[in-house]
Amino acid sequence: MIDDPCAAVMSGPDALWRARHAVLAAGYGGRPDPADPAQVLAMPMVLHIPKADPPLRSSLLEAAASAAVALCLDERVGLAEDGEPGPWQGNFTAWVSGRIRKVSRRARGAQWLAAQDVAGITVEVGGAQARALVPGPVGELDPRIKKMQIGGTDLEHDNPGPPIPELPVLWIDPALEMTVGKASAQVGHASMLLAAAMSDEEAWRWAQAGFRCSVRDADPAQWADAVARLSSDAVAVRDAGYTEVAPGSMTVIAVPG
Repeated sequence: MIDDPCAAVMSGPDALWRARHAVLAAGYGGRPDPADPAQVLAMPMVLHIPKADPPLRSSLLEAAASAAVALCLDERVGLAEDGEPGPWQGNFTAWVSGRIRKVSRRARGAQWLAAQDVAGITVEVGGAQARALVPGPVGELDPRIKKMQIGGTDLEHDNPGPPIPELPVLWIDPALEMTVGKASAQVGHASMLLAAAMSDEEAWRWAQAGFRCSVRDADPAQWADAVARLSSDAVAVRDAGYTEVAPGSMTVIAVPG
């Protein structure tokens, strides 16, 4: 379930939707990082991890993946019908013009409630909740988000069963042993890459399903099958290696439904 008050039901992708998808499909990474590290742009991801009743890891990662791509194609990142830019367009287009970064933080109680007042989109999957926030300079992070913990909390791997038929599957390489925070950023990258690789019609149909996806730890056979599909319809996330994994590691492979 996407908590998005601006969501609207359309009979098909309109010109504004196609324009937003075209921005995502154009790719990213061309703009160099700013000289001031505080001006590096990142998308904050907030993961709701209550102490008393934590969510399933797989459900939380599915929520994070859906939230990230939902924000990237939200009407507020593009132009309005009157031709005026949406309130998130400037930050979003600046972010996708450079290296894509996400920073995940965990929240509980009052912190999670406060995060709902910071511009972004919350998705809930099976009781697990994640919120993708509008990208911005890491040195200008909202104080309500800055105080949240980046590390120190993880979730046990669970066994959610086979992927849901007809949904995209984001296969994680479990050998990398990523924390839930790192994995949430990686599946967020994967959902973006997958939507960008789709036609605007395909991406629009995925949007009508709330950008639902299955996130699964791949066994060796599943990973090999996903790798084989990279030559056709799958996309892979290769990490820059700033945290937890070696540079160039293939962390997630996204396969369309």
